Amino acid sequence: MLGLTPNTWRLKPCLTPLSMGKSSLSDEREERQMNILLLTHGVPHPPDNGPRTKTYQLLRHLSTQHRVTLVSLAHDQAEQEQAAALAPFCAAIHTVMHEPSTWRKLRALVGIIVGRTPYTVGYHSSRALHTLLARLVAEAAAAGEPFDVVHADQIVMAPYAEPLPMPRLLDAHNAVWTIRARQSRQRRWPMSWVYRLEARHLWFYESHICATFEAVTIVSEEDHAALLATGKAHDLTVIPIGVDGEALAPLDRVATPLVVLSLATPGWPLNAEGIIWFAREVYPLVRRAVPDSRLCICGGQPTPEIRALAENNPAIEVTGLVNLQPYLAQAAVIIAPLRSNGGMRVMLPEALARGIPVVATSVACADLDLTPYEHLLVADTPSSFADAVALLLRDPDLGDRIATAARHHVLERYDWRAVYPAIDQIYTRIAARYAARTNTSPELALITL
Repeated sequence: MLGLTPNTWRLKPCLTPLSMGKSSLSDEREERQMNILLLTHGVPHPPDNGPRTKTYQLLRHLSTQHRVTLVSLAHDQAEQEQAAALAPFCAAIHTVMHEPSTWRKLRALVGIIVGRTPYTVGYHSSRALHTLLARLVAEAAAAGEPFDVVHADQIVMAPYAEPLPMPRLLDAHNAVWTIRARQSRQRRWPMSWVYRLEARHLWFYESHICATFEAVTIVSEEDHAALLATGKAHDLTVIPIGVDGEALAPLDRVATPLVVLSLATPGWPLNAEGIIWFAREVYPLVRRAVPDSRLCICGGQPTPEIRALAENNPAIEVTGLVNLQPYLAQAAVIIAPLRSNGGMRVMLPEALARGIPVVATSVACADLDLTPYEHLLVADTPSSFADAVALLLRDPDLGDRIATAARHHVLERYDWRAVYPAIDQIYTRIAARYAARTNTSPELALITL
């Protein structure tokens, strides 16, 4: 597994189509290029859920500025094979298989009960990945091309970056301890106790990472505040999730669209909570106002409770992973009925970029630079949410005006080309700081982007 096997690709450095469209690399830009070791929880392709979308778009940006070696913890053979699709963005790709295991689950569960290792971290422990990283770092140094920064994507990858002798950045996505704390309040005993214990362990672990890593990035102001609450964050930056506005170009829609569309991944607990709330408490009111409407819930791994919604109501369709184009063409409105923070952070800007009007709760759009009634409609009660959805079903022209303004705003504010250059400044800052502290590679202190 650790040699040149099918899970390892060594690729020639190349320019992506985007960078080729801008201009060829100048000597000055070559001097600024860094050698980045990117560690990901799962292969970030296809970009069909929030974490993968975020990391995929980040990788696209990094490939235009730096030399990237991607190392991913894959969960099955199909995911491992997806790594080949990332070849245009990487100098080398390595994957280590980490298939689901009952024994590993039990061992991680024991770990949170008798120790202080979070289940989220312990379950994803891989000796093979530690061994691979040690070899890659040694080989890069021996070749005279040492890695300048290790970029760990999500808290699961932090233990692999922590022992490496280079500047370390954790791209945390979320303050995970807050998600587990919220889940503990939604579960019955004894699982409520387990989740509460996991939240406590995660709080200490995330506090430790914030204190010891050279930098941490986060996707929202709420998560920023949650990590600041640990009292130990010293370089914590909010970088919102970037989407690909060009790939999300609006489709021609039918003259009288009647579909209410949900695109949030229904397997994510916080998304599932909001979708179920809408289907049970809001959608019956919508059907009274617009009897011909249909609710389509798209996305992979819907929970059994969400699948049951379609079994009990012929006006509801739960699709799983499908080609979205037919559903988008019939959509009058996309819903973002989030009830708790921590979900839909990719889905909402992607929905707005598609040129289809959106109705969201105030929680769903709280961390986004959006103006209610200009870029989307916002409602929080069942009756007000139903009224907003029914309004857009009845008045497609109003929806078109809102959707056009929203798409223009998202392309300007949340396209990955606008969002992710911020990471380059962080790389430069932590590389210079690390060089000054360790008195190694002092030339890094002179890099400016």
